[in-house]
Amino acid sequence: MKTMLKLLRCAPLLLVALSSHAQYKVTGPDGKVTYTDRPPITTDSKVTSINARGGASEVSLPLDLRRAVSRYPVTLFVAGAGCEPCDAGRTLLRQRGIPFSERQVQTPEDNDALERLSGGRDAPTLSIGSQILRGLSPEIWASYLDAAGYPRESQLPANYQYPAAAPVVARTPPPRAPEQASTESPAATRAANPSGIKF
Repeated sequence: MKTMLKLLRCAPLLLVALSSHAQYKVTGPDGKVTYTDRPPITTDSKVTSINARGGASEVSLPLDLRRAVSRYPVTLFVAGAGCEPCDAGRTLLRQRGIPFSERQVQTPEDNDALERLSGGRDAPTLSIGSQILRGLSPEIWASYLDAAGYPRESQLPANYQYPAAAPVVARTPPPRAPEQASTESPAATRAANPSGIKF
């Protein structure tokens, strides 16, 4: 019983942790809320897209598009600024109305992660489900998107917002350096600052 109570106390923290990585909030017909990184296939649920800043925007993808996204999610791996093929690949996906996440290669760690994933360091690289396509080839990309069941013409709702680009490898903030103890004696500090206020 005590274990159950401990779990119930931790549930809000777990929910916050899970929802921080989710891209969609799904409210079922019974009011039950679920957080997921893929939109659901069911038609009776209310789907809310969670943007990178933690805000939410209403989005309801058509059923065919939701099926394709849930089975074969699309991720575009791009280089930094000035990569014309990357810009062309992004434009191609947006014109066709493909919901995708974008990962930017910014560091040597990102390069290594991309090479482990795709077997190369080509930019752009497209993943459709588990299929990896290195380099931009509009005809090949289109044929794989067709095979995955993505519509040929955009069916994205007008209020759909693409998620913000993120690095390939999640960044962790560097640890804070410990504060150094003052080398001055307390008496010297008081003499320099007679009020005794520490700044």
